[in-house]
Amino acid sequence: MSSINFANLERVDVHSHVITPKYRQFLIQTGHQNPDGWPGLPDWTPEQHISLMKETNITTSILSLSTPSTYLRPFDASLTKEITRTTNLELSEICAAHPDHFRFFASLPLPSISDSLAEIDYALDTLGAVGFCVLSNANGVYMGDKALDPIFNKLNERKAILFMHPTSCKFLSYARSHDSPMSEPSLTVVNPLQIPSGLLEYMFDETRAVANLLVSGTVTRCPEIKFIMSHAGCLLPPLLERIAVAMQNFFGGGMDSIEMKRLLRERFHFDLAGLPWPDMIHALLRVVGPERLVYGSDYCWTPPALVKILIEKMDEGAGEVWTEDTIKAVYAGNAKKLFGV
Repeated sequence: MSSINFANLERVDVHSHVITPKYRQFLIQTGHQNPDGWPGLPDWTPEQHISLMKETNITTSILSLSTPSTYLRPFDASLTKEITRTTNLELSEICAAHPDHFRFFASLPLPSISDSLAEIDYALDTLGAVGFCVLSNANGVYMGDKALDPIFNKLNERKAILFMHPTSCKFLSYARSHDSPMSEPSLTVVNPLQIPSGLLEYMFDETRAVANLLVSGTVTRCPEIKFIMSHAGCLLPPLLERIAVAMQNFFGGGMDSIEMKRLLRERFHFDLAGLPWPDMIHALLRVVGPERLVYGSDYCWTPPALVKILIEKMDEGAGEVWTEDTIKAVYAGNAKKLFGV
């Protein structure tokens, strides 16, 4: 049994969500009251959030929008641009009002290239974002798709931190209209089971996106981007070897697993939101060391009582495998280095 006094350990929360007043209105207006099958939209105010932080010794929370982010109406670029700018402004104002508690990841109006390029500079230079939160796919366009190369080139130029968050799998297709020879896009949300997407499909979708970033060469091509993968790496750690070996032996390309693991160890951090203990953490630690791990609560989508229960599970598991100095680094020190907090 660990003798560490966990109650006194500082935490920096890298995976922490908000539902601002205007964003809530956008969600309701576009029919997203139960996104991805969740029971409803949780309450959020800065005061509620700060109260939980004080109870759990979280000194800084990096705020972001969760899925469905700002892509609320497929193929409506102007609405996505409006929602993105409006919510980024809201987050900037919240952080300015509570500078001792909050920083924020800005959203991007993906998959629009021109709008996203403009928002990158505006969010960093005017609003004071510490990085960007992007979903595993933006209305069916996955991270690592060549169509998004200009975005990643810009993020690389700005030496940005990119927080990857899962969403439901979406399939983008084009069909010929009877009235027009032009291809018209359609979007299908994929969930073949009766299990809500957030319980299972999220893990697969972020794994798809990060695998695509690696296989496409995006991570290699953009050496100045610092990536954060959520939920202890999702399903990537146990599938990494399979992806690398199959790409090389059956498709004659790609990088070997040694190079993939090197990129993960040098370019990625992994947050511990959700349930990394008792099982997922061990697969992740076979790929990266604890110096690449950061704490995440997943509040406000994870209610306060469950946040506290998950902290207890994390404390118990961490105390069995790490020294106090290592735990301090995982809970706060690694994030402080990453963000300069």
